[in-house]
Amino acid sequence: MAGSTHTVTNQPSPLVGHDVYTTDRALSEAVGRHVAPELLDEVGEELAAHGRTCGSAQVQEWGVLANENPPRLRTHDRYGHRIDEVDFHPSWHRLLGKGVSAGLTTAWVRPAGHVRRAAAFMLWTQVEAGNGCPLSMTHAAVPALRTDPELAAEWEPRLTSTIYDRELRPAGQKAGALFGMGMTEKQGGSDVRANTTTATPLAESGTYTLRGHKWFCSAPMSDGFLVLAQAPDGLTCFLVPRVLADGGRNVFLIQRLKDKLGNRSNASSEVEFDGTWARRVGEEGRGVRTIIEMVAATRLDCVLGSAGLMRQAVAQAVHHCDHREAFGGRLVDKPLMRNVLADLAVESEAATTLALRLAAAYDTGGEQERALLRIAVPAAKYWVTKRCAPVTVEAAECLGGNGYVEESGMPRLVRESPLNSIWEGAGNVQALDVLRALQREPAALDAYLREVGQARGADHRLDGAIKALLTDLADLEGVEARARRLTERLALVLQGSLLVRFAPPEVADAFCASRLGGDAGTAFGTLPHTLNLTAIVDRSRPQA
Repeated sequence: MAGSTHTVTNQPSPLVGHDVYTTDRALSEAVGRHVAPELLDEVGEELAAHGRTCGSAQVQEWGVLANENPPRLRTHDRYGHRIDEVDFHPSWHRLLGKGVSAGLTTAWVRPAGHVRRAAAFMLWTQVEAGNGCPLSMTHAAVPALRTDPELAAEWEPRLTSTIYDRELRPAGQKAGALFGMGMTEKQGGSDVRANTTTATPLAESGTYTLRGHKWFCSAPMSDGFLVLAQAPDGLTCFLVPRVLADGGRNVFLIQRLKDKLGNRSNASSEVEFDGTWARRVGEEGRGVRTIIEMVAATRLDCVLGSAGLMRQAVAQAVHHCDHREAFGGRLVDKPLMRNVLADLAVESEAATTLALRLAAAYDTGGEQERALLRIAVPAAKYWVTKRCAPVTVEAAECLGGNGYVEESGMPRLVRESPLNSIWEGAGNVQALDVLRALQREPAALDAYLREVGQARGADHRLDGAIKALLTDLADLEGVEARARRLTERLALVLQGSLLVRFAPPEVADAFCASRLGGDAGTAFGTLPHTLNLTAIVDRSRPQA
């Protein structure tokens, strides 16, 4: 029985039972901008249904349970036989099944597939980011497999299926399959050319046995994996099936699961190959070139995932401040808090707008769009993922002490927030990749300048930022030491140009003033007070 003093007042209700898609105006407007008019009703209805699923109390509870009950490794069965299986909480399987059925692995085979999938992936990240890893790897494996038409014909229908089949059995017997990836080794890290895993050819053309140790192997319960190993003619890409065609288990020795800061519902593993059967993908010695499209797709997913986390953090902060009173009024109406919320909302909208533009480039195709992706994906991956952690921490602070308590969900967002910056190539790797594009691929810079040039003349601060960027680009002497600064500028100018063209004036004005014009402090909540902060906060509300 509650004590007589235990009347709870002035506490917001949980943010559940709402449409996460429709109430995200930045996201829904971006979808409307990039999807052909004849498809828009279909796509909008699909994403709204997915948004209601994401906002439901049941699905959010699944996310909590999957996170609170992390996977367990079982190396042996009760009789001592090596099985190398990972046990997951039922909520993990429910979430993964929902994600597959929602089309999060079907982008390559649907009209407007990448934009609709990008939006859905952002929404799904807000439920529980951990199961995004196998969904991302499965999606990203398709372009790598397409370098081998025979393998693509065999595997692509399974990877783009909307059926989740969790059983470990031959992939040919399954209606749907998932993929993982293993590139990183303990001696090399991001330097994949230092890999020491070896591939020995077998009598059957295109088949090998692998021997070596992978320091990070994503989603070890998957049906297949793309891995890199040293073949006789150099570093090569291979497909490793989890279960062989005859029903026997491939040699896939899971040594341990990583005990991670966040992303705890997902199994990240350390594995060994010892006579492991594999099929070559692409030519010997061209492993990086074969797998590079998979890497690019997973890097875009890092941008999408961070944008989704930021949106959820901002939604929770605005919802709390909308329903919490302090010092004689609602928190959201206090000028200082309004400045913080508006600043966070601007960062979130800039991330969303950029992420959806890059997804649309995949759908549009063509040489110029591919060239834009070559420079914009690593720049966005560098910048957007790095902005995620400060956004989630500041949003948690908006909830005060409540934001430091696990039940609020904010600590889970905070723990998750650095992940996308570290995985799939950390910050320096992305900055160096941008430099390679600038130095070796003139078409990439040309496509970038054409894109940002569409907004020239619309805002003097953006024009000034473009001019400063061009000055930086004109002097590439000793550029590696300032690669981060240059990459940051490339990302900010691209975000500014997109917001000037597509966002409401108050959002574009705030971004250009603070991110390009220098009229802000170094912490959130330092926007110029003369801006229309109320309109920015109103736009970011997660409920009508």
